[in-house]
Amino acid sequence: MSYERLSLEDDGSGTVSVILARPDRHNAVDMKMLREMPDMQRHVRANRHIRGIVLRGEGPSFCSGLDFKAVTSSKANLIRAALELYSPRRNLFQRWSMGWRDVPVPVIAALHGHCYGAGLQLALGADIRLAAPDTKLSFMEARFGLVPDMGGPTLLRELMPIDRAKELVFSGRVLDAAEALELGLITGIHPDPAKAAATQLASWSARSPDALAAGKFMLQEAWSASEGGSLAAERRWQRRIIGRKNQRIAARNGEAGSDSAYQHRAIGG
Repeated sequence: MSYERLSLEDDGSGTVSVILARPDRHNAVDMKMLREMPDMQRHVRANRHIRGIVLRGEGPSFCSGLDFKAVTSSKANLIRAALELYSPRRNLFQRWSMGWRDVPVPVIAALHGHCYGAGLQLALGADIRLAAPDTKLSFMEARFGLVPDMGGPTLLRELMPIDRAKELVFSGRVLDAAEALELGLITGIHPDPAKAAATQLASWSARSPDALAAGKFMLQEAWSASEGGSLAAERRWQRRIIGRKNQRIAARNGEAGSDSAYQHRAIGG
């Protein structure tokens, strides 16, 4: 499909950029952007040439949150949004962030400007978050009488204790990048987070793409599992990569200090 609210930059290096492309609205999320995101996630998930993804926003902000005026501008949108709350599976709003967990390559969110509400929850769906010093972050839903419901509560479990998460959700206050780093909401601060993200992903391209995919999925499974479940995840993902072609290439590269090219990723999302 063609995208109106998102764009994809691919220079052939293996690292691509997925860009929120509604800069005049600080990339505020409307229903069209919500519907395009799962399709974009499916597209990059299926492309075995991709080795890493930078998730960023065009213009002055990463994403200023949900565009309530646009979402509530029609009765059809309101009905669609209400019905999604009764879905027994991930709904459209939750796939916005959680879908990036299923993409079998590292995803780094490069944040700048406003990162509020839906924007922060999208960033939490990435594996790593790098922020410009001027970035402002907030779970703003309490200001509108709502709770975060786009995957944020699920993703926060891996990052901070529940009391800190509650304080952020109750208050809806705005954090600067330094406090967000201290709390664990972001991974690092860089003057040019998109460039830093691309550099980091390029360095990881020296690793087996199967090992990166398996490592991502293994940790996501293990982090909240019981001890037995976590150990089972280790065994299961090791079985899926050990002895396969990319693992053998990695072993030869490590032993000989060489840099043989890997095959395309064998592990899907």
